[in-house]
Amino acid sequence: MKSQLYEMLAKVDTPEDARLLLDDLCTNKEVEQMAQRAYAAKLFLQGNTYAQIIEKTDISSATLSRVSRCINYGGGGYAKFVKRD
Repeated sequence: MKSQLYEMLAKVDTPEDARLLLDDLCTNKEVEQMAQRAYAAKLFLQGNTYAQIIEKTDISSATLSRVSRCINYGGGGYAKFVKRD
């Protein structure tokens, strides 16, 4: 099942297509949480401190810690896609 989801995501061509797909797949809260994590990752990769990121995003320290772990020890997804920005 995961591979089918990955195939769907790979077909997304525009931000509008991404919005349409995510709106159908996820609740509004889930999309907001993913957006918050993505923004926190961007700030982290830009050199912001934990305190600065929490102040700018209102993300919990536990969630920010998870984002940090993914950046430092994960598969490289955040770094790959934030760098495209």
